[in-house]
Amino acid sequence: MTVQTSEVGNLPAALTTFVGRRRDLAEVRRRLGTTRLLTLTGMGGMGKTRLALEVATASATDYADGVWLVDLAPVRDPSLAANAVASALAVPDLGTRPVIDQLAAFLAHRAPLIVLDNCEHLVDACAELAHVLLSASSGLRILTTSRRALGIHGEHVFAVPPLAPDDAAALLRDRTSAVRPEFQVTDGNRAQVLRLCEGLDGLPLAIELAAARLRTLTVEQAVNRLEDRFGLLTSGSRVARPHQRTLRALIDWSHELCTPAERLLWHRLSVFADDFGLDAAEDVCAGDGIGRDEVLDLLDRLVAQSIVLPSEREGLPRYRLLETIRQYGRERLAESGQAQRLLQRHHAFYLALAEHVADGWHGPGQEEALARLRAEHANLLAALDCGGDPQATLALAAALCFHWCAGGFLGEGRRVLDRALAAAPEPTPLRARALWVAAWVALLQGDHAVTGRWLDEADELGELLDDPSVRAHVQGLRGSSALLRGQPEEAVYLFKGAVAAWTTPDEGSEVVFALSQLAYAQILLKDPRGAQTARRAVAAAEAHGERWSRAHALWALSLDAWLRGDREAGTALARAGLEITRGFNDYIGAAHLLELLAWITASGGDHERAARLLGTARSLLQDIGTGISAFPHIAEPHARCEEDVVRALGPAAYEKALAEGGSHRGPNEAIAYALRAESEPTAPAPAAATSPAPSPLTPREREVAALIAEGMSNRQIASALGRSPRTVHGHVENILAKLGFGSRARIASWWTANQAPTP
Repeated sequence: MTVQTSEVGNLPAALTTFVGRRRDLAEVRRRLGTTRLLTLTGMGGMGKTRLALEVATASATDYADGVWLVDLAPVRDPSLAANAVASALAVPDLGTRPVIDQLAAFLAHRAPLIVLDNCEHLVDACAELAHVLLSASSGLRILTTSRRALGIHGEHVFAVPPLAPDDAAALLRDRTSAVRPEFQVTDGNRAQVLRLCEGLDGLPLAIELAAARLRTLTVEQAVNRLEDRFGLLTSGSRVARPHQRTLRALIDWSHELCTPAERLLWHRLSVFADDFGLDAAEDVCAGDGIGRDEVLDLLDRLVAQSIVLPSEREGLPRYRLLETIRQYGRERLAESGQAQRLLQRHHAFYLALAEHVADGWHGPGQEEALARLRAEHANLLAALDCGGDPQATLALAAALCFHWCAGGFLGEGRRVLDRALAAAPEPTPLRARALWVAAWVALLQGDHAVTGRWLDEADELGELLDDPSVRAHVQGLRGSSALLRGQPEEAVYLFKGAVAAWTTPDEGSEVVFALSQLAYAQILLKDPRGAQTARRAVAAAEAHGERWSRAHALWALSLDAWLRGDREAGTALARAGLEITRGFNDYIGAAHLLELLAWITASGGDHERAARLLGTARSLLQDIGTGISAFPHIAEPHARCEEDVVRALGPAAYEKALAEGGSHRGPNEAIAYALRAESEPTAPAPAAATSPAPSPLTPREREVAALIAEGMSNRQIASALGRSPRTVHGHVENILAKLGFGSRARIASWWTANQAPTP
């Protein structure tokens, strides 16, 4: 299967047709309409997952809040079942409350269908999870697949039966024709086809594995080989065989028909907790019998035999093993005595990946890097839990700093770092790094006490080790803490120290975030140097191809423009920041930009639109378990804006607009809504007594003119607006031609003289 995210939900799009089970499909849908918790039971290979996905797909339009698949097969620790659900639903794990409580709060006003797949090894945890979530949300429905029922009140159970003979034959024909197009079920082979399907007990997985072998065998040859094997398994008895024995025999047979190299790769691939990329397979599985250049060919051969399935995640091509196949491979790997060595190589690969992202963060490719880490989340957690060297675990936990802090996994990062720091107390450079990362995570969660404790230890260790990088990070984070505690004067002092520590002759990339934070604080204090600092941050970000901190710097520039009465420049800069932020799962950054855009919009007289924007920002903060009061530096202008809007609209209309804005889910959807809303025409404001002459410029040209008046170069404007420098150059030439000017300075003067007056 290949995963494609639907408009609302995350259901995978099947690569193969759904054959048979029409009665089962109708019955499960009927039962799901009358119960809130339905469990599909049956042994491995019975087709529970495929039936559940088909039911979910057919029911997608019944659930306004989406249909969501949660694959629990990679989850080994029962305490992490709720985390898997939160991750699948893209619920931000950013607060300090238990994840299950965050989930319950998130679902309280939503009514989705959640499919919990492969629950059998986490039955107790899934039972508790289902009980808590169903109690919190009256509209929620849960469909689970498990080899045994959850056993809680209100659960209904549907035992998935084997395929009926005709459905089994149809499945065999469909899958065989994919590898042997001329294959048909005819009068001449029908009896043998039915005999083969009966021998396979109507198990869909067994039939699919057998179909892969009909590429080279006739149906009769397959029947004879399988009957010989089953006879050995049952000591010659032809009485009814247990289904599990049938499936095991089928996998044994598939294993024996693989070449030694194919078997070896199969065993080694079982070390991955979830799907994986080709580069991971090559790095972890090559060597000792498999050349790196052989891995792709061997993977293709295992795909052809239905051992490995192609998939996709975060737009990246991936591979995966069905859980039954993976467990079989893991048993064989353990028997070989190579399991620990493969786990160490698995850890080493993901440590190298995380360090590569961390070392190159302040440069191009940030969105792509976070997408790759999201795709690898299950494997990253497995690598952190491999039980090896505590220092290696600490190194990986620290290297994932941007996965935790910019990728939306604060809660997971907090738990991982707490455990890793406790297990590795030695005063090493790795601990120093992990300490400031842990402090950053705690700070973003609003836990200032823990932030201070970790920063104090990191500061002492940085001095002991004479590590200027640690000291610079500590000083910058102390500045952020002061800013979030409503102490901008102290923040300015600390940020200046961090900027000085990071500044190099070529304006090193690490300085960008410190500069953007310093600009915030200066502008809040109405320091005229704030805009200059923010422009310096934008220039440094642009020089290094950095985007995440650039969005923060644009927030500061937008705030400065608005405070100076330049609404149009402020709007253009806020929109540019939002365009960048849409590529990140940054709830706090998006909420700040949406808040600012609401203030600017309200000051221009469009109070209804401002209320909707306040609603989008409020919803994002609620989803991470916080509110505007957690950010003293923006709480006061928020309160003023809210008062103005309520005064203009009235409480009822304000609440209605607020709810409309808050109905958009997650940063990307909220930003898309805000940008669409900003593009819509507004009702014309009453003409002022001395209105300026109508502008000959298009809205985009006016945005460019506003940024020219801000003192920005063409390249900086291109960066801010997400356009190419060539496009911006064309806009500037058009502006000069329309206005009859010969210099950018004339554009700036014209803009200052002709912008709409501020109410």
